[in-house]
Amino acid sequence: MTAADATATADNVRVAAPTVAPAAAEVAAGSKASWALKDSLVLAKRNLLHYTRVPQLLVFTFIQPVMFVLLFRYVFGGTIRVPNLAYVDYLMPGIFGQVVVFGAISTAVGLAEDMGSGIIERFRSLPMVRMSVLAGRTGADLLRNTGVIMVMLLVGLAVGFRPDGGVPGVLAASVLVLAFAFSLSWVMANVGLKVANAEAANAVAFPLLFPLTFASAAFVPVNSMPGWLQVFAAHQPVTVVVNAARGLMLGPDTAADLERLGVFNTSTTGYVLQSIAWIIAILAVFVPLAIRQFNRS
Repeated sequence: MTAADATATADNVRVAAPTVAPAAAEVAAGSKASWALKDSLVLAKRNLLHYTRVPQLLVFTFIQPVMFVLLFRYVFGGTIRVPNLAYVDYLMPGIFGQVVVFGAISTAVGLAEDMGSGIIERFRSLPMVRMSVLAGRTGADLLRNTGVIMVMLLVGLAVGFRPDGGVPGVLAASVLVLAFAFSLSWVMANVGLKVANAEAANAVAFPLLFPLTFASAAFVPVNSMPGWLQVFAAHQPVTVVVNAARGLMLGPDTAADLERLGVFNTSTTGYVLQSIAWIIAILAVFVPLAIRQFNRS
């Protein structure tokens, strides 16, 4: 080979290399994303199977919300008044919010159990995407919350709940509540990764979520609370999401009446936009924190 031929060959290699490398990078990126999805689905299935093999978890998951419905519907409902609205219609969207808020505790407890059992170390030794451990847990809890919402809707219809927003309103409200539940799961993932065991996870998570649920519009209108408490209750995320779901489920006419009577501080559209903003903000903060904590733990 002459010197001229060698130079031409080298130039061809230099020209061709940039066209091959990006293609390989794209394939690698696509392969990694595909494996991350597959790993997440496998781990989500594993977490769901855990519920079926521990009947006590299923009982607690579905029976506790039913007990809250019956308690507030038939025990406290007679003393709570909402202007121009049957209390059961006011109550059920609040129950949906309460169910997913307390359900987020299972994310913290499940991750704490996995961290303490040593299964996470076994996962680390496998050729799998690390984030899939967190995505599988939060994804499984999202599916569990979907089942709980469906059961609660049936229970609500049985005790007199009549959503005038129709099927579209109920579906939109359910999607919004489930998206909020998914964001809370990432908050609780941080708790589960930082505590020593499942008991500690439950002890830390419950005091955090209890005030958010009961100092909200889930069970009583905010304008019936003391003035100093209204400032917090009216603007915290549970109230915003519950009122958005309430407006979607009950329909525009009822929502307009609630806004006119001061039960709502803004329109249904306003609550929906605020809910989306809360969900995005929570995910933007706590997803990176959970991934960082998992990699460091």
